[in-house]
Amino acid sequence: MVRRIGRVLNALPECREESAWVGTRWRVRDATVAHVFGGEDLLFRVTFRAEQDEVMALQHLGDPYFRASWGRNVVGLLLDDGTDWEELRELLTDSYCLQAPNHLAELVPRPPQQTPDT
Repeated sequence: MVRRIGRVLNALPECREESAWVGTRWRVRDATVAHVFGGEDLLFRVTFRAEQDEVMALQHLGDPYFRASWGRNVVGLLLDDGTDWEELRELLTDSYCLQAPNHLAELVPRPPQQTPDT
């Protein structure tokens, strides 16, 4: 799981993988993009940043998503055999773009945003 997440995040400009107080995290400059770790319950989780409306949507979806108890824009996902890795790739890329300086985020190809009219 760590290697799979690393393949997504390590490819982004100036994003680096490092050991965290527990688990592994990825940072751009001094900002954490994502953090993967195991809990005492033997489940693996990844936390990341999201826009406020997405935080609310993911929180209301419930399992496997959860809202972290720290930070207003931190959400997480329980990782297991049913993880949608394509969706997680998009969420991690969005997290990077939120945390990275604008000039780095602009280097990341992203799909066009949908508007209500499209």
